[in-house]
Amino acid sequence: MRISIENFTKTFGDITVIKDMNLELESGEMLALLGPSGCGKSTTLFAVCGIHRMNGGRMLFGERDVTRVSSQNRNVGVVFQNYALYPHMNVYENIAFPLKVRKESKAVIDKKVQDIAALVHIGELLERRPAQLSGGQQQRVALARALVREPDILLLDEPLANLDAKLRLEMRSEIRRIQLQTGITAILVTHDQVEAMSMCDRIAIMNKGKIVQLSTPNQMYENPASDFVAGFLGNPPIAFLDGIATDGGLKLADSEVTLPVPAGISMPGHGTNMRFGIRPEFFQPDNGLKVTGKISFVETQGREELYDVTLENGAVLRSIQSHGGGFKLGDEVSWGIAEDKILAFGPDGNRL
Repeated sequence: MRISIENFTKTFGDITVIKDMNLELESGEMLALLGPSGCGKSTTLFAVCGIHRMNGGRMLFGERDVTRVSSQNRNVGVVFQNYALYPHMNVYENIAFPLKVRKESKAVIDKKVQDIAALVHIGELLERRPAQLSGGQQQRVALARALVREPDILLLDEPLANLDAKLRLEMRSEIRRIQLQTGITAILVTHDQVEAMSMCDRIAIMNKGKIVQLSTPNQMYENPASDFVAGFLGNPPIAFLDGIATDGGLKLADSEVTLPVPAGISMPGHGTNMRFGIRPEFFQPDNGLKVTGKISFVETQGREELYDVTLENGAVLRSIQSHGGGFKLGDEVSWGIAEDKILAFGPDGNRL
């Protein structure tokens, strides 16, 4: 099902949360709405499912205008952060509930429940109550209940927030498997960039009620439109070096060090504030553009080690390296930046 949001505006009293947003989802696509708290991503999700009425614009499901259609009549499946299962019903009854509301026959209900339970791998749990399930099992039940009604679109509102790290990893791949297998159009709301990048075909990063960039995970990671986007994607996060533009490059703030301008970057005028962004994988001992600093933080992550290197002016660069490098806290190092991987941003934060 193709979804079109045209000039969407949402207000709460005198406050305009979203103004003139435009967004299209292709049929069968999974899209992430990613951004900090308060950016408008959940408001957008609730408008899609009909909980929030639009104050301006329109919404199409395929060719059908659903702008004024109630949530009950939109055929949308929603999975919430807290699962919202009925505690007095067993798993079978929870999954079957939307079908009973539709007054489908007992035989049809039974077949659909059994089929969807097999799809999400909970066939052996149908007689249990929610209190007898783990968080991951409850999430699978909530997903099954949302899918059993064969919705036009699946909405996922922070679905993994209450799970531990291992279960989040498992459920990321499971939700994506199910979405691909069913071919359903889906929207994932999350503040976790790892979830967005690993689960979705495209990401819409939101800030202050606006979509600031919309592209595939790889395109967004490699070509962020602004320092906000660059800082939101990447784990460990990107490091920024602030300074002023000179004829020779970027003169670091409170330092005599000047870094050369990578090829293809159009520098602002002399004396203009700007910044370079360097991702941890591109700050390594063997790279050519050397900068000197002291290791101020070391974090062992099993196969890898994360280092913070504090430069003379107090700026910090990060480096992620294979375990066993032999570097330790307090070491003075001269490591290199991959010059062709530097991201440059102007005073407005936009990419140069």
